[in-house]
Amino acid sequence: MDPKGTIVFTSVGRQHYGFDVFSLKIPSNPIDITHSSEHLLTDGISINFNGQFLDEDQTLVYVSERTGSSRLYLVRPGSPKPELLPSPPRSLFHDRPVIKDGRLYFISAHEPNDKPFKSWSALYSTGLHHDGGKIVRLTPSGSVDYSPAISRSGKLIAVASYGARPWAGDFHDLQTDIVVFRESDPTQRTVVCEHGGWPTWSGDSTVFFHRQADDGWWSIFRVDLPPNHDDFETSTNTCIRVTPPGVHSFTPAALQDGKRIAVATRRRGNNYRHIEIFDLLSQEFHPVTELVNPNFHHYNPFVSPDSGFIGYHRFRGESAAPGGDSVIPHLDVVASPVIGIQMLRLNGTFPSFSPDGDLIAFNHDFDSNSGLKIVKSDGSKRWTLLKDRTAFYNSWCPAEKNVIFTSLGPIFAPAKATVQIARISFDLANLDDQREEDIAVPVEIKLLTREDTGNNAFPSCSPDGKFVVFRSGRSGHKNLYIVDAVNGEADGGVRQLTEGPWIDTMPSWSPDGKLIAFSSNMHNPDNVDAFSIYVVHPDGSGLRRIYLAGAEGSSEVDRERINHVCFSADGEWLVFTANLGGITAEPVSVPNQFQPYGDLHVARLDGSGVRRLTWNGYENGTPTWYQGVEPEMEGGLGVGCCQFGDKLKGQFDEPLWIQCDF
Repeated sequence: MDPKGTIVFTSVGRQHYGFDVFSLKIPSNPIDITHSSEHLLTDGISINFNGQFLDEDQTLVYVSERTGSSRLYLVRPGSPKPELLPSPPRSLFHDRPVIKDGRLYFISAHEPNDKPFKSWSALYSTGLHHDGGKIVRLTPSGSVDYSPAISRSGKLIAVASYGARPWAGDFHDLQTDIVVFRESDPTQRTVVCEHGGWPTWSGDSTVFFHRQADDGWWSIFRVDLPPNHDDFETSTNTCIRVTPPGVHSFTPAALQDGKRIAVATRRRGNNYRHIEIFDLLSQEFHPVTELVNPNFHHYNPFVSPDSGFIGYHRFRGESAAPGGDSVIPHLDVVASPVIGIQMLRLNGTFPSFSPDGDLIAFNHDFDSNSGLKIVKSDGSKRWTLLKDRTAFYNSWCPAEKNVIFTSLGPIFAPAKATVQIARISFDLANLDDQREEDIAVPVEIKLLTREDTGNNAFPSCSPDGKFVVFRSGRSGHKNLYIVDAVNGEADGGVRQLTEGPWIDTMPSWSPDGKLIAFSSNMHNPDNVDAFSIYVVHPDGSGLRRIYLAGAEGSSEVDRERINHVCFSADGEWLVFTANLGGITAEPVSVPNQFQPYGDLHVARLDGSGVRRLTWNGYENGTPTWYQGVEPEMEGGLGVGCCQFGDKLKGQFDEPLWIQCDF
């Protein structure tokens, strides 16, 4: 039977972006830039980003997620509605669109690669006025391309590419190469410079790009190609550093005068990413967006064909677009690639459904809004059970509608830190007829673990409601234990389920009670970055590993990084977060993602039938799966969910791995 039901999950930071595309006229004197110079180009619906100008009238092609996944749009000056552009309908990811001479070029990730741990991202093109909308793949089969750029004449294309190499596993600096090929013959590709990303053309002979220099600073480099395009394949190219150390510079866009480039920067003492123009002759930076919006992040500049305007995307602010989105919905419908599965993105983490599917328990965040909340599964109402107390990873008792198990204490803490499993019970009558949002509901808290037993977390309740499996560091190693769900370990006792000098974590009890699935590195305890799925019977027998990236003994399987495993309601499938699809977009161009390779997948219990559910530039995880309501049923889960939520404030982080304290 194919997988079906509703999966609720989170994407790190994504719900807070509120991106729109803006532009500024590039003055001859940068100090002439004022707030009134900034022009909003998109309509404030969903998030809009990574644009390119077609002309000096600021006709714009860009990416928007208004349909539940990233699609490509064209908006013309004065036009009230953007035009959806042709693209592969089964793709959930489109990026970096460019239109040149009536042809659309873009990155898509709809075709699986030939091996695990390879990105699906590849370059495609289609004619907008001819070819009947036929979409052509320009990236060779088995290769990976990011961030296309088209030369001034339209004859040459540059990409950041892995070629056919597999992803090495890091994401701070992808170690891609700058590859150039003719638009007329994409099969003849040349690496013009090793180690580079995000290319941009100045004319037809110079390519600027970014990479992290040996001194640690992200910087812009250039490579000059021979003016005779017939012999650049055999030329020896020298990559020259353009921007100096002391400031991070990335995602360049070349102005066509050959004298300036627009870059995004991060500077010491400034917590915001800004757009600046770097003068190649004077070697000076000129601020742009800091003069207009000093306390917003600005991303990925682009310039008009004759360099009259500079564009970028940023948080839209609280009143940038009348009629635009100003609310983060509690639940947001996301496009699903699998018929029969509905996908909902949660404004929070670690969701867990109530037995009848009417409610979802979750953690809003772990800092300013910590605690435990519940939300109606149609997204229309929310209540607070715990406030200003760090809670994480929830399990709603399948046998009791008013009982939730959670972890209380610091998340991602060492084995001996005090974290306890708590049983949270409340009166369902307190949820009736409440009109106030986020009203506090009285609860009873019973700690099931002793304070002196260290880090006890990640509870999952048995289907009969009698026991809870959890991860504990009480032995000095993080293994699984089972405790009485009502009386706790003081009265009901606790039993160790797994034992060894490794990490077992994030267990999930099967709906029939016969299996417990969890993530572990027991196959390689020395590697704390590689986890696989294991299952075991509640009595400790039948322990086995589920192989997903390859057969037992293959080199691929020990690269698995799989977490957040959860059973389907029929117990036949698992949903989990995995690195199997590599990196979909250049991480330096996106706000912070702890694991941008984290995408949701489903698989059967024998490891077969692997299907990818998400692919984008985000970290997607903490899924829960409910099968009681068919997604296509009118009045099902998520109906009307976009109408209710938090005020959109643009609260997200820059990549935390970009350091300025050298």
